[in-house]
Amino acid sequence: MQAKKCVGALSLAVLPMWIGACLAQESATVDPALREKIESQGRKIDAMRSRMAEQLAELEQMKRELASQELQYNDLRKAVGMTALEEARATGSPGAGSGTAQAVAAPQDQVPAGTPAPGAPVAPVSQPVAATQPVGKRPEQDERPPEVAPIFDQPGVLTPRGKLIIEPSYQYGYSSSDRVALVGYTVIPAILIGLVDVRQVKQTTQTGALAFRYGLTNRMELEVRVPYVDSHTDTISREIFTGTAQDNLFTTSGKGLGDVEATLRYQINDGGADKPYYIGWFRAKSRTGEDPFEVTSDCVTRCVENYTGTGLPLKNPTGSGFYSAQLGMTWLYPSDPVVFFGNFSYLHNFERKNVSRNVLGSGKQFLGDIKAGDIADISVGMGLSLNEKASISIGYDQAFVGRTQQNSHPLSGSARATLGSLLIGGSYRYNDKETLNITLGVGVTRDTPDTTVTVRVPITL
Repeated sequence: MQAKKCVGALSLAVLPMWIGACLAQESATVDPALREKIESQGRKIDAMRSRMAEQLAELEQMKRELASQELQYNDLRKAVGMTALEEARATGSPGAGSGTAQAVAAPQDQVPAGTPAPGAPVAPVSQPVAATQPVGKRPEQDERPPEVAPIFDQPGVLTPRGKLIIEPSYQYGYSSSDRVALVGYTVIPAILIGLVDVRQVKQTTQTGALAFRYGLTNRMELEVRVPYVDSHTDTISREIFTGTAQDNLFTTSGKGLGDVEATLRYQINDGGADKPYYIGWFRAKSRTGEDPFEVTSDCVTRCVENYTGTGLPLKNPTGSGFYSAQLGMTWLYPSDPVVFFGNFSYLHNFERKNVSRNVLGSGKQFLGDIKAGDIADISVGMGLSLNEKASISIGYDQAFVGRTQQNSHPLSGSARATLGSLLIGGSYRYNDKETLNITLGVGVTRDTPDTTVTVRVPITL
């Protein structure tokens, strides 16, 4: 009876100690059946304590796995942009509704054993410290346009602030044209009375240039380009104003410094995925090269110095002969996995006053005020990155050239021209400082050079 009272009075935590004392004091008087029952209860209590210790160990393991999964979950949220969405909700931004985000469920094979089923009551546990601490710094948004293989004159990616890029380049161009002029009248469609002027002009131009680009800020850069021009022209024609049937070859060439130009570019906005980038630019061109009015032209008819009488320049000029200003806008639109880009610009040639040219055997010939036609240009293309080093681009460029004016009137024989080129380019980056760019241009109109190949190697210092 005393043992039973002890059992009812003591708590479960001190029960084993009390049992040992009772057994020691009353071992002679306790019934053997009662003793066996007490020992059985003691063994059950030991088993329960052992099981409780195992469950506590499993609970600690689950807590560690939960902290690890929360770290992975936070990384996934940052990758898919859910963190920015929650920040927008916290600030009350429009469109940040509570139903726009969904929970990310872990795969079944990654759920640890003993995890409660969805909807089941979960016992409160202490929150792991590691899950409440920042897991890393959010990557800064790249405000620079994506790099593509350049096929136009204007690049899309500006030079970073304080960086200098030296870009040597080489361009090879070839063009040929045929001209047939009928001077006379026809008796019937098969008979012509008069002269036939047939000319074939084949021109090869090689231009080596050195460009310097410096980043004034992260959004603005200045470029200076110095070209060197080497051209060769073959004209196959018959002597004009004569009835000869013999073809003559008239060859001219010229080499020297071209027109130096300077360009200022500025990135207007911050683009991004499915958001365009806009880059405005302004270019000023000098007339440092030898212009067409400085070279000596052949006499129009036969003369003592030259019996051909072609009327063509005896030397190829290396410059345009006019100061020019050009204003344009370049845009890029990233749309994974390609980047669409384009450019539109307008070039204005300033008028030259009191222009004269040198004519063989006649000295100076006064021409008056000359203004070359303005040029409106538009281009569009798309670029595709093949890997982290190589990319390709394809595009089309079209320019509209106005008529040349003399003394504020359109020059006789001058006409508007349309220049269209299909451009294909590729780029390969050797390292962080050197890149190789190659562009092939194919003329699609008669006034455009048949073939143009451009090689550029920008080097970052």
